[in-house]
Amino acid sequence: MKIDWASLGSVFGVSLVITVALVALFTLGIMGLSHRERAAAQGDSATLAVTGAYACFAACAAAVAYGISLIVA
Repeated sequence: MKIDWASLGSVFGVSLVITVALVALFTLGIMGLSHRERAAAQGDSATLAVTGAYACFAACAAAVAYGISLIVA
């Protein structure tokens, strides 16, 4: 059995980049929701922050669903 180390390294690199991107996207969603909490405490509106947070969470869910579909297929 011969292991193709270049392909294995490529898969590792792509997995690492996608993982970091998903964590960053989820963090942006959490920051948007925390901005909503601060705005509510001050009596302001944070509609754009909430919309952005929901968009980040939807993108995370779509990426996870796509990954699961790649595994199942």
